Amino acid sequence: MTSTRDTSTPVVQVPTRMLVEALVRTDHTVVTGEVYATASLLGMSDQQVRLCIKRLVVEGRFAQEGRGRKALLRATDATERMLGPDADFVAHAYRQDAGLAPWDGTWHLVAFAVPETARVARDALRTALTRLGGGPVQGGLYASPNAWEPYVQEQVRHLGVLDHVSFLTTDDLRHGSERDPAALARLWWPQAETADRYHRLTAVTEPRLARLRAPGNLPHAQRLTIAVELAAEFTRAMEPDPLLPPELLSQPWPGTKARELVAQCWSLLADQEEPDPDPGQGPAPEGEGVRLFRLYSDVINQAVIGM
Repeated sequence: MTSTRDTSTPVVQVPTRMLVEALVRTDHTVVTGEVYATASLLGMSDQQVRLCIKRLVVEGRFAQEGRGRKALLRATDATERMLGPDADFVAHAYRQDAGLAPWDGTWHLVAFAVPETARVARDALRTALTRLGGGPVQGGLYASPNAWEPYVQEQVRHLGVLDHVSFLTTDDLRHGSERDPAALARLWWPQAETADRYHRLTAVTEPRLARLRAPGNLPHAQRLTIAVELAAEFTRAMEPDPLLPPELLSQPWPGTKARELVAQCWSLLADQEEPDPDPGQGPAPEGEGVRLFRLYSDVINQAVIGM
């Protein structure tokens, strides 16, 4: 992992692995010349890049054709399925921001009693429920204001503990004498930490948005660098966010502003995308640009237009 070296804007930590995956083109290939060029702007050494590429190939994530900066990495089928944002959750966040997903007042509860003999699966289930946005009500009971049942069922089937899990919905949920939904949300989810991550995302995004809005297109490598930085910081803010509905959050909620700024960046990056004229970085055929520019903007546009 390394960081950007521009001290005029907040430093963004970018894992080398994320850099490689972010530069996958629409034909699911990566030109290593682009990886090395972008890595240099991010302050990464050539050795870091070489070792990362080697690990990804050994793990079966990519197949390598050629050597050095002229090599081509081709994503395997498993990698293709993992690339890009989690469309369902990103789209839901933007629908909430647009007022298109109001909360109906229903709590979705998941209760489990997994035996000690399946302790590993039980621990994995707790981790999965938290990752899916669940709040710990008490031992073996998690709540979400979102209809998360399909995602939970997928996880419990994978873990082989479906027979130990129960599902319940209610509009009358209390903790002790507290029944105010917003108060319960403050009790079960670390909203201050989530807000801090979005304040950080805003601070990272604003100067990069200003650069993208400036007259004239930025050089290809600089656009790639901004895209990778945004992807890294956006992921850090979004992954632990339970995506509570606006009705349960303090307003104005910093996530709304941060996501709007990021959406503007992705739109500008997609508009400015063009084949790389530098033959030293292996220009893509027409129409085969870096897919990261469009992945996020497409998800965001579909979230709002699709409603």
